[in-house]
Amino acid sequence: MAAPQMPPPSQSATSARPTSRAELDAALAALRAQARPFAQLPPADKAALLRACVPRLRDAADAWTAAGAHAKGLPPGDAEEWLAGPLPTVRNARLLADSLDTLARTGRPPLGTGSRERRDGRLEIDVFPTSPLDRALFAGFRGWTLMQPGVDRAEAARRQAGFYRQRDPEGGVALVLGAGNVSSIPPMDAFTKMFVEGFVCLLKMNPVNEWVGPILERALAPLCERGYLRIVYGGADVGGYLVDHDDVDDVHITGSDRTHDLIVWGGGADAERRRRDGEPRLAKPISSELGNVSPVAIVPYTYDDAQLAFMARNVATMVANNGSFNCNAAKVLITSAAWAQRDAFYAELRAALAAIPTRRAYYPGAFERYQTLTAGRTVETFGDADASRLPWTLIRDVDGGPGAGDDPLFRTEPFCAILSDVTVGSADPVEFLDRVTTFCNERLWGTLNASILIHPRLEKDPTVGACLDRAVVALRYGAVAINHWPGLCYGVVSLPWGGHPSATLRDVQSGLGWVHDTYMLDGIDKAVLRGPLVVRPTPPWFVGNRHALAVARRLVALEAEPGWRKVPGVILAALLGRAG
Repeated sequence: MAAPQMPPPSQSATSARPTSRAELDAALAALRAQARPFAQLPPADKAALLRACVPRLRDAADAWTAAGAHAKGLPPGDAEEWLAGPLPTVRNARLLADSLDTLARTGRPPLGTGSRERRDGRLEIDVFPTSPLDRALFAGFRGWTLMQPGVDRAEAARRQAGFYRQRDPEGGVALVLGAGNVSSIPPMDAFTKMFVEGFVCLLKMNPVNEWVGPILERALAPLCERGYLRIVYGGADVGGYLVDHDDVDDVHITGSDRTHDLIVWGGGADAERRRRDGEPRLAKPISSELGNVSPVAIVPYTYDDAQLAFMARNVATMVANNGSFNCNAAKVLITSAAWAQRDAFYAELRAALAAIPTRRAYYPGAFERYQTLTAGRTVETFGDADASRLPWTLIRDVDGGPGAGDDPLFRTEPFCAILSDVTVGSADPVEFLDRVTTFCNERLWGTLNASILIHPRLEKDPTVGACLDRAVVALRYGAVAINHWPGLCYGVVSLPWGGHPSATLRDVQSGLGWVHDTYMLDGIDKAVLRGPLVVRPTPPWFVGNRHALAVARRLVALEAEPGWRKVPGVILAALLGRAG
């Protein structure tokens, strides 16, 4: 069918509460005064500050999630805002405090929970599960950090927690330009700048989700009242003023590559000359996380009916979570045209998408991007669409062959509810994985995350298993998830999150630098997360899970105050949906 035509809302959001320039100047002056004292604050004292925030973040969860659900048009009882807002933020604060306490006792955080040298000499450091409690709740899951070539155990230990190895650090003021889509991103970006890199922080909220700003100000009062963190508001004009401010030493942005490049290179005819000559207009360090055309590849094999159905729900969740306004949302689904079960899988995927109610397309520019990328194409749509909602949309048979042109679907992050169907390779798993790696590295824009779904028998096969490992290492992404949504790499927060280090300031792709990384590692190549192909009971992050809210509430309480007595309640909630 033809793409539906709907009236577009505005491309940009306007702040309802912009901070005046006088207030911005005063906030930066106050932060500047505290930059050196905060930098020299002992790690144990920094840990105590984070621990003081944890119960306040937990207590803010009801108001936080209610405001988020209202802003995004979610129905009462939806767990999504719990899982994307308070849960990872509480976990991030707690895990960073744990690392700081260990650093205070021993001189550095733990080097993960274990490490090993690969056959190729590369070092892998286990960073998830972080504890026996994690292992109980995430049975079969594990996550590790693959270090860059040449970083062995001794070098990894030497480079770990680099800020805390300085003598008499001066510190500085970091500006965080917060993301507008997921409410945990702004505070967690600030945590990285403050407690991993040693800056005091000015956090500018994005107008799209500035509703969470006052909630964060109250929850993070132990940081704000000491003058270590300030939260301000405004649109692009405020951001531009702050980026160039003399009292800002360092910039971090989560947003679009276009905004990043405007900050770094400027606009107009002079921007290309600056880029060509390597003369950025911004004479300050900048780190970033800038989105991705995220691929999901299904390795051909004979899957049973339950596996096909679970994989379809898994992919549908990767599309539908947060209305598809995620940098890790599935955007390109890669299969083999020779896979005998391809039609059967797509039948399951259609059913899964059709069962998910459509969402308010709340993020600015969604309708314009949708219309541009679907124009002139044959699309399949699922669910109702109107002036405020976009349908879940599948664009079938997009040409991914080497002779095809540079399709905009491969070069533009849709940031709306579009999934493109691409075929590569043969039914041979080894050849398919090799072709997928080449296609992703050479044809798709972005370096943030990718996902591979694979049958457990293939993983255990020596030849295919070796090829899978080769693909994971070769894929130029900062996170590779096996059998699951890369959003989990973000959500467990002990894994580093960011674009692959092959990006440069000239060709920034998904960004430079890492956030989260609660073990404070340096010399990272990528994070890898692996889980079972099928998980029972249904994971709480799956869209449509009726028990998710009960589980999410209990998980927030558990992360805020870990204890074995709370585990049975989490399991009971997952099985029966009981929150009390």
